[in-house]
Amino acid sequence: MLRIEDHDAARCREEYVEALRGDLAWLGFVPDETAPRQSQRPARYEEVLADLQRRGLAYVCACSRRDISEVAGDVFKAETCYPGTCRKLGLAPGPGRGWRVVMEPGAEGFADLVHGPLTQDPSTQCGDLLVQDRLGNWTYQFAVTVDDMDQGIELVVRGDDLLASTGRQLRLARLLGRDRMPLFLHHPLLLKANGEKLSKANRDSGVRELRAAGMTADAVIGAATRQL
Repeated sequence: MLRIEDHDAARCREEYVEALRGDLAWLGFVPDETAPRQSQRPARYEEVLADLQRRGLAYVCACSRRDISEVAGDVFKAETCYPGTCRKLGLAPGPGRGWRVVMEPGAEGFADLVHGPLTQDPSTQCGDLLVQDRLGNWTYQFAVTVDDMDQGIELVVRGDDLLASTGRQLRLARLLGRDRMPLFLHHPLLLKANGEKLSKANRDSGVRELRAAGMTADAVIGAATRQL
């Protein structure tokens, strides 16, 4: 299934989508099915959020990332645990305010197909989960959990950098009423020689650059496979 995850309107551009489609086609990856783009599903996300609100599981949050970092005593770590500042305030929705879903204490267990049995407690990892940010964008964690449930995704293969997201996505899926959870496989990342992640922001070579340099699709796939 090809799913364009363009939930962040500020960062997603049509030329990026077309480039992605072109890279996949050149590599020989032809989707069996194309799902609706996340930017086409706001009504569904609103419906799910409204249900969480009715059940008392979602609340308005006025905290910025800086606010949370100052309370937590860190300086913009990659992940900061939200301390629940707005949970009991009963704030009204409005500009500059987002929505969070309550993550009560408790472990989520799952068997990763690479790492084996694992447990994660979303309440201590990330705190109450942000599902719509202060700009009105749906978050990755929320959108993919709703989409995976609606689209019947049974196997999620992704990089180790998203392993920590699994527990909170399972918790959210349970709150949404999903009965059968997907299986997860988290694989090692392709890294640069210095151990850093590949990054488009740092102008690291992507599929298009490798293709321009004369590599074939089989060679690119083979190189990636050998590194994993």
